[in-house]
Amino acid sequence: QVQLVESGGGLVQPGGSLRLSCAASGRTFSSLTMAWFRQAPGKEREFVAHVSRSGITTYYADSVKGRFTISRDNAKKTVTLQMNTLKPEDTAVYYCAAKDDYSFIYISTNYKYWGQGTQVTVSS
Repeated sequence: QVQLVESGGGLVQPGGSLRLSCAASGRTFSSLTMAWFRQAPGKEREFVAHVSRSGITTYYADSVKGRFTISRDNAKKTVTLQMNTLKPEDTAVYYCAAKDDYSFIYISTNYKYWGQGTQVTVSS
């Protein structure tokens, strides 16, 4: 079993930055691939970013490419999402997710473990 706990959300002005963190506990962290998803009110949960087990390979949604950076620290069992140049359309609840197989990374239902979510609001 894996437990995921997000932190770092909040209110930020457009153009600002936030850093989200996800702390994992339970099974071997390095055996999991990690991702961030987000869900805005009235919308479906959408893929944001993914990082491989080693941390070498990353993938991003087109909407955040060049602005967000995902990384992981296997020794500390954490994954981080650095969000820069935030826009009002980035407002959502952000979720940390993990899976231990090689299924398609963009599909939320492929992820076995989820955090409780952290609210990010971008507004002036």
